[in-house]
Amino acid sequence: MPADLAVIGLGHLGLPLAQAAVAVGVQTVGYDTDPRACTELSAGRTPVEGSLTASEIRRMLSGGFRPTTNPAELGRVRTAVICAPTPLGADRTIDLTAVGDAARALAARLRPHTTVLLESAVPPGTTENYLLPLLEEGSGLRAGRDFHLACSPSRLDPGNRTHVHSNTPKVIGGLTPACTESAAAFYGRLTDKVVRARGPREAEMTKVLETNFRHVNIALVNEMAVLCHDLGVDLWDVIRCAETKPFGFQPFRPGPGVGGHGAPVDPGYLPYNSRTPGHLLRMVSLAQEINDRMPQYVIQRCATLLNEHGKSVRGARVLLLGVTYKPDLADQERSPAREIATRLMDMGAQIGYHDPHVLDWRVRELPVPRADSLYEAASSADLTVLLQHHRTYDLQGLAVKAQLLLDTRGATPAGAAHRL
Repeated sequence: MPADLAVIGLGHLGLPLAQAAVAVGVQTVGYDTDPRACTELSAGRTPVEGSLTASEIRRMLSGGFRPTTNPAELGRVRTAVICAPTPLGADRTIDLTAVGDAARALAARLRPHTTVLLESAVPPGTTENYLLPLLEEGSGLRAGRDFHLACSPSRLDPGNRTHVHSNTPKVIGGLTPACTESAAAFYGRLTDKVVRARGPREAEMTKVLETNFRHVNIALVNEMAVLCHDLGVDLWDVIRCAETKPFGFQPFRPGPGVGGHGAPVDPGYLPYNSRTPGHLLRMVSLAQEINDRMPQYVIQRCATLLNEHGKSVRGARVLLLGVTYKPDLADQERSPAREIATRLMDMGAQIGYHDPHVLDWRVRELPVPRADSLYEAASSADLTVLLQHHRTYDLQGLAVKAQLLLDTRGATPAGAAHRL
C-alpha cells in the first residue's frame, strides 16, 4: 500500500521522526539499506542504541509503519525525508556519504510534485550544492519546478520527554517560497509551530549555530572547572549563584568530555572545495580543543587522588559509573567513557564499569567486567569515577560505600565526594 511519507535512514534521527508521523496518522514507510535494522524493527525491536523502546516500536507497527530495504517504496510517496547519518571524518569534516547514497536511491524513483526534505546535520550549502544536483541528475526533474526541496535540520533531544516533535518549533528553509510552504504543510501536521527561514542555507546555519553554542559554552565552563579546582573554589556553587541572574546568563555544567550526535561544525571546512569560504570559526576550533582535553584532565585528577591516598594508577582497581553520553539513555555516541577507560588501561589500571543501561561494554574490542552489585564493587574499588549521572544511582549511598569517589558531574551532595 502506498505511503504518504518515506523516512530514509532509520537511525537516531529517522526513527523518532517516523514515530511522530505515525502518531498523527501519516502512513509512513521507513527505508534503510541495513537489512538487520529492518528485520529488528519488523520484529518489534529497536536496532539503535538509546533510541525508541520496543513497546514504542510495536505501537508504530500497529499504526501502519513499514520498515523496508526495497528502494522501490521511495517512488510511491508524497514526502521523503532524508535522515542519513553525517559523522565526522578523521579530518573533522562532515562525511556526506550516507546523504549522497540516500539521494541517489531517491532520485532514481523521484516523481513530480514530491516534497524532499533534508533533516541530517550538514554544513551550509549542502542542500543546494550537494543534494540538489544528485536529485536532479538522477531523476531528470528540476528542483523548485518539478519537485519541492527544503532543509529542516533535526532538533531532536534524545530522552527528553518534555520537548518532543509536537512542541518543538521546526525551522524550514525551502529552495523557493513554494518549497518552503510545501514543507511547512507537512511539518505542520507534526508540530505546533513552524519557523520559515529565508532559504536552505539559513536553515542549515541555524543548526550550526545551535550546536556550536552548546559546545562553546561547555568549553567555557570546562575551563572554569579547571581554574576553580586550582584556586580551591567550588565551581558548582558558583554556577548555582550565577544562574539566579534573570538575564544575560544561561547555565552550563562541566563534565568529563562532550558526547552526543551533535558534533561542532566549522563551516570553513566544507566538503566541496570550490565553495569553501575560507573563514574559519576560531572560537569553535578552540572550544573543540578544550573539550577534547577533558578526558585527559579526568585521568590527571584520578592519578592525583590515588597518589594522595598512597596508591598508584598502575594496579589500581577503578570503577567507572555511567558509560553513556547522556543520563538515563543507552546511547554511547562519542561518550568520553571509552577514551578515559583506554587511558587508564594504558597506565596499568584494572577497569570495571557499571551502567544500568549498558549490559555489555567493550574497549578495544575487549569486554570490560561489569559490576553486578554496585555497592560491593564501589567498596572494593580503589577509585570510583562517576562519568554519567543516571537517576537510578543513589549517590549519597555510593559516597558512603566508595573508598574514593570522583564526581565529574557535580551530582553528589556537597562534601560527599571529590568533584571535577
